[in-house]
Formats: sequence, structure tokens, C-alpha cells
Amino acid sequence: MTLSRQDFRQAIRLKRNQLPQDFQHQAGLELAIRFFALKEVQSAQHIALYLSADGEIDTKPLIERLWQSGKQVYLPVIHPFSKGHLLFLHYTPDSSMVLNKYNISEPKLEQRKIIPTSSLDLICTPLVAFDSSGHRLGMGGGYYDRTLEPWFKTKQGPKPLGLAHDCQHVDSLPIESWDVPLPKIVTPTKIWQW
Repeated sequence: MTLSRQDFRQAIRLKRNQLPQDFQHQAGLELAIRFFALKEVQSAQHIALYLSADGEIDTKPLIERLWQSGKQVYLPVIHPFSKGHLLFLHYTPDSSMVLNKYNISEPKLEQRKIIPTSSLDLICTPLVAFDSSGHRLGMGGGYYDRTLEPWFKTKQGPKPLGLAHDCQHVDSLPIESWDVPLPKIVTPTKIWQW
């Protein structure tokens, strides 16, 4: 029996939400080390990340290390007028934060803090599951598929990188025509590359 996309979402979300807090913290530290070893990270200056929610791998150590190395960090904000799209706002330790409609913390919308997506060097994407071909399964809103569509078509602009726990890997996912496969996914123990 083949699992549906929703079945995969439920199973993997349950698995990652059951990870103990100390394991989560250690996984975040290991992810940061592996992430910083990438040449595209070393040369990048403007990096879009996200704040972890719902058992996602802890991005706090990574964000703090990026700040320490003088790199600029940006977080996604749900676009207020363009349904299903994201904006990216500059994120610092002093950023004012609000909860969005999904109860996820995001920077308070200030026009002067928005960076055009094309000016980012890397866009790190959350994901629920990924397979051995680089396909990612998100939460189902399509926000990152829309954001990454220009890159997928032209391979120009900010390069996407997926971030995940090792337990989020599956052999094969059911895919749709709009799914954007990722060229690289980083976990605490491995760099997956296609």
C-alpha cells in the first residue's frame, strides 16, 4: 500500500515531535557544523532561514553562528496581500516578532526590512519529509514551492537548501507537478546532493 502525502506528513511529524529535547538541541548543533562546511554558505552573505516549529530541526544554533560570522539572516513572513506567497525580512536579535496565522513566530512586517527574494544568496527551506531524489514534502501550503519556482525554471537566483532531521528521509515520496526538488538537503549526519 502506497502512503498518501497526508499519511507521510502525519507519520514524519509524529516521529520528529517525539525526538527528546536534548537530542533536538544536539542535532541543531551538528546541523550548524555541517551547514558551515558548505562552500555556498561560506561565500553567501544573505541567507534566508526559518524559526523551528512543530519538531523541525533546531535552527537557533545555526542562526546564532551566522550572526557571529557577520552574515545577514532573513526570515519568511506570510505576504499580507499576495495569497500563498512569502516575503523575507532581515532578522536580528532585536527584531520585533509576531505570531502569524499558523501560530509561527515571524518578524513584524516593516517595509524597510524586506529584501527582494532575488537578492538572497541561499533560501533554507523547512520540510516534513524528503526522498532519495531530492523531493521535499512540505506542510501543504505551497509557500516554498512558489518561492523556489523561478530557481527551478532557470537555476538562477538564490539557491535552495533543505534542512531536516535524518529521520525525515524516506525512500520515495508521492510527488505532484508543482513540487520543486531541492539540489541539496543538510541533516546532522549527511549532505544529500543531486
